[in-house]
Amino acid sequence: MADTSTQSGTPRDHWQARHVYAMAAGCLLVGLVIGYLFRGSESPKLASAVEPNSVRQTSDSETAPQGPQAIPTLEQMKHMSDKQAGPLLEKLKTDPGNADLLIRVANIYRSTHQFQEAASYFDKALKIDPKNVATRGELASCLYYTGDVDGAIGQLQQSLKDDPKNADSLFNLGVIKWQGKKDGSGAVAAWRQLLKSNPHLEESKKNQVEKLIAEVGSAKPN
Repeated sequence: MADTSTQSGTPRDHWQARHVYAMAAGCLLVGLVIGYLFRGSESPKLASAVEPNSVRQTSDSETAPQGPQAIPTLEQMKHMSDKQAGPLLEKLKTDPGNADLLIRVANIYRSTHQFQEAASYFDKALKIDPKNVATRGELASCLYYTGDVDGAIGQLQQSLKDDPKNADSLFNLGVIKWQGKKDGSGAVAAWRQLLKSNPHLEESKKNQVEKLIAEVGSAKPN
């Protein structure tokens, strides 16, 4: 095992790695993977975007982490994503206005925790298709995982201007206000608006939102 305190990367790199994993683990522990609660089977390939196991699938044995419990470094994950995105980036050179290609590249970087790179490609896609609420939600989640909480909230608020009843946006707005801003009342307000504007929400999802409202609404402010 490498001595990460002195040999691999700067202290800032290690802080970023810890930050990414802590954010991801925190969301998983409470069942809140940003952007995916209400999407169901719409994006099955992305549902594990913040799970460490999802970045261990690589044919490059030299860069893949070894051992069943090994977690790749950010550098290893960057190598994986660059390699996987390479063919799509080549296509973008001759078709830079292809929003679908941009989103596919963004998804690759997102799935390997390269959230800053992913955000840049989601942003480019939105410049081509600014009304794409799903893509804006992806951008919001990437901004959140990079630590730009206000930026993430801003993107979700824009999504709600375009689609005021969007369940994903309302749910994620609540999660980010709760987790990122420690604004329990703001989170509860977003989730109540979700239930009000989506009266036919699937029962299991409705129950999950109601449980969060009860939990967060009863918590004492810090």
